[in-house]
Order: sequence, then structure tokens, then C-alpha cells
Amino acid sequence: MDALAKLIQGFQRRFKEAPSAIVRAPGRINLIGGHTDYNEGFVLPIAIEQAVWIALRPRDDHQLALYSLDLRRSAHGDLNKLVRRKGWFEYPKGMAWALQEAGYELRGWEGVVAGEIPMGAGLGSSAALEMAVGYAFATISEFEWSPSKMARVGQQAENGWVGLQSGVMDQLASAAGQADHAVLIDCRSLETTPVPLPPQLALVVMDTTTRRGLAESAYNERREQSE
Repeated sequence: MDALAKLIQGFQRRFKEAPSAIVRAPGRINLIGGHTDYNEGFVLPIAIEQAVWIALRPRDDHQLALYSLDLRRSAHGDLNKLVRRKGWFEYPKGMAWALQEAGYELRGWEGVVAGEIPMGAGLGSSAALEMAVGYAFATISEFEWSPSKMARVGQQAENGWVGLQSGVMDQLASAAGQADHAVLIDCRSLETTPVPLPPQLALVVMDTTTRRGLAESAYNERREQSE
């Protein structure tokens, strides 16, 4: 069973009806540029086929509720009284917080999330989750989707809520990626330029099974050193 079929089945099993909407945000690999995004440099990432999916429906209150098919865990929070804790749900909560800080009015929703991206493998799984949540809020709250604006919101969620002082590459690669293209990002202006990939090119990513959590790594130290 593919990820989409698994997601729909999981939603119907939990909510006894079909979802109102389904959103998807891909992970990424990076060809050129390491720690250059927050130094206002250039990066050349590629969105990959593996993604984070969310099936959802609106709520009549200001609650955000999600069930993770991969972790088999549920979590919820009040959009008017978000509380910082630890765990996977901090990324959706962080997006809600950052969106509201940016002036967006949010409606509540609930749904089921499933991911194809190995967590902690350096493929942008957290950024994909943030962008999928951003798509979900844009769909339910009916505001315009802007890749660069949502990428900045995702970066703010990482910086201000999760505590990782990351750049904007992962989120913008997920939000602006195109099939069969890399995306050249000028991190000064967030201007993006699609770069066609040769049709005979194959990119292979090896999973070494080494896992990392950026929030607990030396990433913030690298940024301090750069600054």
C-alpha cells in the first residue's frame, strides 16, 4: 500500500469519513551549499519524491489535533494558548505560533499525518512537516500560499519555537521544489531559479542509518561560529 492510500485509510478509520483535504510537502537533498543559507549565500537543493502527507478536516473551534500513523501517537493544542513542550508535535505547534506571529488568522483542524522521509537522516523531514502543516493551515484558513513567505514562517518556527537556529533552505526547497529540477536559492532575497536536471541523471542517496537530531547537535554552535 502506498503512502497516500495508507493515509486515507488511516483517516477514515479514525474519523469515519473521507478527509476534506490532503496536502503533501517533499523532503530534500542538497547539491551545493552547506551552512551558507543563514550566511546569505547560495544553495542548490532538490526536492525528492519522499514526502510528508496530511489528510485533514476543519474543526469548529481553535484546536489543532493530529495523529501520527508512523509514531502511533496523537497530540493536540489550543491555537489560542500554545504551550512549548518537547516531541514531534512541536513542529506543527511551532508553525501555528509562527503563522500567528506573522499576522495570519488561523482556524482549527484535525487530521492524520504520515511520512515517507526517514527522520534524522538529513533529508529535511522536519521542514517537510512544517510545510505540510503550512499547506493545511492555508487550505483551512483560506489564505494565499507563498513559497518564500511560508519558508520564512517555517524558519521562524524552527528558530523561535523549536530552538534550532537553522537557515531557510530546507523549507524553501520543500515549498518551491519542482519535478525534474533543482532550485537555486539566493538566500539574501529568497529568489528561486529552477535549474533543469539532465534527463539521464540519477541521484542516489545512501542511508547510513546514522541518525541525528539537529536541535541536539552542534548545528547552533556552527551558526554562532559563522556569525
